[in-house]
Amino acid sequence: MDFQYEISAKAKGYKAVCGVDEAGRGPLAGPVFAAAVILPENCVIDGLNDSKKISEKKRDALFDIIKEKAVSWSVASVDEKTIDEINILQATYLAMRKAVEGLDIPADYALIDGNRMPPLSIDGETIVKGDANSPSIAAASILAKVSRDRFMLELAKKYPQYQFEKHKGYGTKLHYEMLVEHGVSDCHRLSFLTKFNGEKK
Repeated sequence: MDFQYEISAKAKGYKAVCGVDEAGRGPLAGPVFAAAVILPENCVIDGLNDSKKISEKKRDALFDIIKEKAVSWSVASVDEKTIDEINILQATYLAMRKAVEGLDIPADYALIDGNRMPPLSIDGETIVKGDANSPSIAAASILAKVSRDRFMLELAKKYPQYQFEKHKGYGTKLHYEMLVEHGVSDCHRLSFLTKFNGEKK
């Protein structure tokens, strides 16, 4: 993984290039998170990769290193109520926009993981598998993932019956079993759980 996308953007005249990625589009509960990260030019962070390809322990270690080395970083989230109101795609776009706008050193170009460009106030481009090809996106991927996982661990204390600490809100067999047993909570995405909608407890 090298800085080819970041270098290419700077060659076009952009000064501050941020990577942007999300975590938590698919789960049945909790917010969707996004992060934006501006890394120094040719910054080397050992082990940096797509957050899904590295262990939780490694992600936690990289989380602190990224925050320390980044020129600027920002994490934002959009809650489950808003997800139900505007749909998960629009909620993801909103989280990404909030993350970019939350940078204390403003970016003027965004590298977005995936193939859909959110409506941002700055220029940018999408990169399929960006979290495995751009260090800035990989860094954002880790900040978003770790932030969301930690949020879900806190949610697990509030709603212990759903065992969020084990599945982080994703639609695992255990999670569906807990939904059958306990019904839907205030932290669930009702638009993801139409068959459970009448069972809120």
